[in-house]
Amino acid sequence: MAPRQTRRLSNDEIDADRTALLALKDIGDYAPLNAAYSVAALTALGERLAQAEQAKMRAQNALDAARDAAVAAAWDLHEAMLGVKAQVIAQYGHDSYQVQALGLKRKSDRKRPVRKAA
Repeated sequence: MAPRQTRRLSNDEIDADRTALLALKDIGDYAPLNAAYSVAALTALGERLAQAEQAKMRAQNALDAARDAAVAAAWDLHEAMLGVKAQVIAQYGHDSYQVQALGLKRKSDRKRPVRKAA
Protein backbone atom coordinates (compact mmCIF):
# COMPACT_ATOMS: atom_id res chain seq x y z
CA MET A 1 0.00 0.00 0.00
CA ALA A 2 1.23 3.49 -0.79
CA PRO A 3 2.49 5.49 2.21
CA ARG A 4 0.57 8.69 1.35
CA GLN A 5 -2.90 8.32 -0.08
CA THR A 6 -3.78 11.97 0.35
CA ARG A 7 -1.80 13.27 -2.61
CA ARG A 8 -3.23 13.17 -6.11
CA LEU A 9 -1.78 10.72 -8.54
CA SER A 10 -0.29 12.20 -11.66
CA ASN A 11 -1.86 11.54 -15.03
CA ASP A 12 1.20 9.48 -15.96
CA GLU A 13 0.69 7.20 -12.97
CA ILE A 14 -3.00 6.75 -13.75
CA ASP A 15 -2.25 6.04 -17.42
CA ALA A 16 0.39 3.50 -16.40
CA ASP A 17 -2.15 1.77 -14.14
CA ARG A 18 -4.69 1.66 -16.95
CA THR A 19 -2.10 0.23 -19.35
CA ALA A 20 -1.14 -2.40 -16.79
CA LEU A 21 -4.81 -3.32 -16.32
CA LEU A 22 -5.21 -3.79 -20.07
CA ALA A 23 -2.11 -5.98 -20.11
CA LEU A 24 -3.44 -7.95 -17.14
CA LYS A 25 -6.67 -8.67 -19.02
CA ASP A 26 -4.58 -10.33 -21.74
CA ILE A 27 -2.95 -12.74 -19.30
CA GLY A 28 -5.20 -15.77 -19.58
CA ASP A 29 -3.99 -17.88 -16.65
CA TYR A 30 -3.80 -15.10 -14.03
CA ALA A 31 -5.38 -16.43 -10.81
CA PRO A 32 -4.51 -14.42 -7.69
CA LEU A 33 -4.97 -15.87 -4.21
CA ASN A 34 -6.51 -12.61 -3.00
CA ALA A 35 -9.85 -11.93 -4.72
CA ALA A 36 -9.31 -8.17 -4.35
CA TYR A 37 -6.62 -8.43 -7.05
CA SER A 38 -8.71 -10.42 -9.54
CA VAL A 39 -9.30 -9.09 -13.04
CA ALA A 40 -13.00 -8.59 -12.31
CA ALA A 41 -12.30 -6.56 -9.15
CA LEU A 42 -9.68 -4.46 -10.91
CA THR A 43 -12.00 -3.88 -13.86
CA ALA A 44 -14.67 -2.67 -11.42
CA LEU A 45 -12.16 -0.28 -9.86
CA GLY A 46 -11.25 1.02 -13.33
CA GLU A 47 -14.93 1.60 -14.08
CA ARG A 48 -15.31 3.41 -10.76
CA LEU A 49 -12.37 5.66 -11.65
CA ALA A 50 -13.89 6.43 -15.06
CA GLN A 51 -17.25 7.31 -13.47
CA ALA A 52 -15.55 9.53 -10.88
CA GLU A 53 -13.62 11.35 -13.60
CA GLN A 54 -16.83 11.89 -15.58
CA ALA A 55 -18.56 13.24 -12.46
CA LYS A 56 -15.59 15.54 -11.88
CA MET A 57 -15.81 16.78 -15.47
CA ARG A 58 -19.55 17.43 -15.14
CA ALA A 59 -18.97 19.33 -11.89
CA GLN A 60 -16.20 21.38 -13.51
CA ASN A 61 -18.51 22.24 -16.42
CA ALA A 62 -21.25 23.26 -13.97
CA LEU A 63 -18.76 25.40 -12.05
CA ASP A 64 -17.60 27.08 -15.27
CA ALA A 65 -21.21 27.78 -16.27
CA ALA A 66 -22.03 29.19 -12.82
CA ARG A 67 -18.91 31.36 -12.89
CA ASP A 68 -19.84 32.70 -16.34
CA ALA A 69 -23.38 33.44 -15.13
CA ALA A 70 -22.03 35.29 -12.08
CA VAL A 71 -19.66 37.36 -14.23
CA ALA A 72 -22.48 38.24 -16.64
CA ALA A 73 -24.77 39.23 -13.75
CA ALA A 74 -22.01 41.38 -12.22
CA TRP A 75 -21.46 43.18 -15.54
CA ASP A 76 -25.21 43.73 -15.94
CA LEU A 77 -25.38 45.29 -12.48
CA HIS A 78 -22.27 47.41 -13.12
CA GLU A 79 -23.61 48.75 -16.41
CA ALA A 80 -26.95 49.53 -14.77
CA MET A 81 -25.25 51.36 -11.90
CA LEU A 82 -23.25 53.48 -14.36
CA GLY A 83 -26.55 54.44 -15.95
CA VAL A 84 -28.06 55.20 -12.55
CA LYS A 85 -25.14 57.50 -11.68
CA ALA A 86 -25.58 59.36 -14.94
CA GLN A 87 -29.32 59.70 -14.26
CA VAL A 88 -28.74 61.01 -10.72
CA ILE A 89 -26.25 63.59 -12.02
CA ALA A 90 -28.74 64.65 -14.70
CA GLN A 91 -31.64 64.89 -12.23
CA TYR A 92 -29.94 66.42 -9.17
CA GLY A 93 -26.81 68.09 -10.59
CA HIS A 94 -23.08 67.63 -10.13
CA ASP A 95 -22.98 69.29 -6.69
CA SER A 96 -25.83 67.43 -4.96
CA TYR A 97 -25.69 65.24 -1.88
CA GLN A 98 -27.43 62.48 -3.86
CA VAL A 99 -24.33 62.26 -6.09
CA GLN A 100 -22.19 61.99 -2.97
CA ALA A 101 -24.48 59.24 -1.60
CA LEU A 102 -23.69 57.12 -4.68
CA GLY A 103 -19.97 57.34 -3.99
CA LEU A 104 -19.14 60.08 -6.48
CA LYS A 105 -17.41 63.37 -5.67
CA ARG A 106 -19.45 66.52 -5.56
CA LYS A 107 -18.23 69.28 -7.85
CA SER A 108 -17.57 71.60 -4.89
CA ASP A 109 -15.41 68.91 -3.21
CA ARG A 110 -12.92 68.87 -6.06
CA LYS A 111 -9.68 70.72 -5.52
CA ARG A 112 -9.48 73.97 -7.40
CA PRO A 113 -6.42 74.57 -9.59
CA VAL A 114 -3.88 77.01 -8.23
CA ARG A 115 -1.58 79.19 -10.31
CA LYS A 116 2.09 78.59 -9.88
CA ALA A 117 4.20 81.52 -8.85
CA ALA A 118 6.67 82.61 -11.49
